[in-house]
Amino acid sequence: MSTAFPSGKAIERKWHVLDAKEQSLGRLASQAAMILMGKTKPSYTPFLDTGDHVIVINAAHVVLTGKKEEQKKYYTHSGYPGGLKETSARKMREGRPIRIVELAISGMLPKTKLGKQMYRKLNVYPGELHPHQAQKPVAQAAKE
Repeated sequence: MSTAFPSGKAIERKWHVLDAKEQSLGRLASQAAMILMGKTKPSYTPFLDTGDHVIVINAAHVVLTGKKEEQKKYYTHSGYPGGLKETSARKMREGRPIRIVELAISGMLPKTKLGKQMYRKLNVYPGELHPHQAQKPVAQAAKE
């Protein structure tokens, strides 16, 4: 008896909306990563991208617990000697609020070609509005 694997055409992809308002960053990111990987589906296969599309709204209003607003650092490097730059979560929220959510979710995805493919199905918006109404996204309840 052989095992049936879902083929690329047989995978049905849905659209999910997650509201980040007043939600903890880590809990939101783990929920989004599970949907992107397809772990919420019975047809989950570790070596295939069986996940759905995720839309995160109100990313600017995500909650960082404790003293993370001041103490959490994001690092970038230019590639040149001495090119390491450090940004606090507070400055990141002021400049690019959606980047906080994107980095948290991408950190929970696999670090392979498959993970990059999953990350492309993520759409993050700072406010309530998003341009994906035609895809008929389903609102996900916040898991606490």
